[in-house]
Amino acid sequence: MSAPGGLRRAGEVLGAGVLLALAAPMLGVAAVLIRVGDGAPVLFRQRRLGRGRRPFEILKLRTMTAGRVTPIGALLRDLGVDELPQLVNVLRGEMALVGPRALTGDDVRRLGWDGGAFDVRWTVPPGITGAAQIAPVRRCHPRTTFRLDRRYVVRRSARGDAAILAASALVPLLGKARARRAVQILAGGRT
Repeated sequence: MSAPGGLRRAGEVLGAGVLLALAAPMLGVAAVLIRVGDGAPVLFRQRRLGRGRRPFEILKLRTMTAGRVTPIGALLRDLGVDELPQLVNVLRGEMALVGPRALTGDDVRRLGWDGGAFDVRWTVPPGITGAAQIAPVRRCHPRTTFRLDRRYVVRRSARGDAAILAASALVPLLGKARARRAVQILAGGRT
């Protein structure tokens, strides 16, 4: 059963605040490494579509320069640390801890998800993590991603969010590839 809106939002704010406080030292180190290794800016900002397809500016640690992933950027991506500034987006109410991935308008058009048949995906806020992000495959086909997003929206619950967050917690500990394998093993080999 899904938590009422106000209770869910309070949990999101509390969770994002605690995680941001815990991640602050790691974010500080990452910011210094980016600044020393590649210069400013440390943050990457991009317009994405949120709940109701409303645009907002997503925050991430910058991991690329001149169209290429930097060495420190590769590490930050593998550990999922580049996503942590999105906790600020959660505090602002633009995102949730769990939900479908926030996409750009170009992504939506490229995927063909701009029609009404895909509106269900935008009935909830986008998440820092979600079912498609922890799927035990390197890249989900767009149909699989939409199926996972739709299933999440329809079955959305505090228990489901906790399971996705627990699986996502493996990423900084194991890296994305090993975390995906662990999720696959925990899911009994199902993809």
